[in-house]
Amino acid sequence: MEIICLQENFKKGINVVGNIIGKNLTLPILNNVLLTVEKKRLRLISTDLEMAITYWTPGKVKKEGEITMPAKLLSDFINNLPNKKIEIKTKDNSLHIKCENFKSVVKGIDSKEFPIIPKVRGGSILKIEALKLKQAFSQVVNFTSLSDIRPEISGVLIDFNSEGIKFVATDSFRLGEKTLSIKNETKTSVIIPLRTVQELIRILSEQGRDELVEILIEQNQILFKTPDIQLISRLIEGTYPNYEQLISKQFETNLILDRDEFLNTVKITSLFSSKINDLRLKVIPKKSLVEIFAQDTEIGENTSELKGEIKGKEVEIIFNHKYLLDGLNNIDSNKVILGLNGETNPGILKPVGDPGFVYVIMPIKL
Repeated sequence: MEIICLQENFKKGINVVGNIIGKNLTLPILNNVLLTVEKKRLRLISTDLEMAITYWTPGKVKKEGEITMPAKLLSDFINNLPNKKIEIKTKDNSLHIKCENFKSVVKGIDSKEFPIIPKVRGGSILKIEALKLKQAFSQVVNFTSLSDIRPEISGVLIDFNSEGIKFVATDSFRLGEKTLSIKNETKTSVIIPLRTVQELIRILSEQGRDELVEILIEQNQILFKTPDIQLISRLIEGTYPNYEQLISKQFETNLILDRDEFLNTVKITSLFSSKINDLRLKVIPKKSLVEIFAQDTEIGENTSELKGEIKGKEVEIIFNHKYLLDGLNNIDSNKVILGLNGETNPGILKPVGDPGFVYVIMPIKL
């Protein structure tokens, strides 16, 4: 193979695909990136056997071919070259790189040893703006379970239906649901591994605002595709919990609070919480008041008061302050709705004016 391309394009490509490559001692080939020159473009591919990322960059092709290179060495070298043209060609399983005053020879491994990347031939589910997809995943990804004891909640659920798309994540202590109202004729649901979602968020952060992402699904694989990048991943098998029964529509106690005031009050009071991160909320509708209390026998205690629009029954409920903060940090509106049904049932947090996001938080039962 032989090609001339720009350093900035090669740099972007190696940075996109190189993030999933670690230090694999059992399969050294997985520490490499596959370089393929074909059809006037340079293609870079990496895989960890769970997912694969492909990036295409333009160049002046002199000879087609392919080789695999150590990803970390190649990345460090390319990232530090001047922003000039790079001449690349292979000879005897080595990559010869020339850029301005720099010349290098990097030993590679034959491309025949690189794993075969599966192809998704299923029909397109839909096309969605990269920014919308990234924001939807970002609002729920942090609620995913980090344990593999229950694999079905160790990823993010995407539910495609006629009304739109739902993105759901839970660790059984809290749950986030983001709904996008997008016309969609396909009715199916899949569970995407956490690491795949994290990589997708990272990649989409670099895409243009109006860039479209095409989603394709076939059996146990999902493909996210833009004109220059493809990410293919296995799906998690299993049935996602019937979480919708946790999202109440009616509440015994309804609160509308200033989001920033609520967030700041929780932060301050949480400094005095005990080792179980408990925070007690006492809702007093007659006074339009919420008392937020925390106590630690070794530190001390704090009571804060927060005014708001409150209707319904008086109630006391205990939440994990970290989970409460996670919910508030994923709400952008000026005001939030907190719905409660007694001290033992989950609380519901929603932004005022945005019905697309719902956060469910389980109370602590002492």
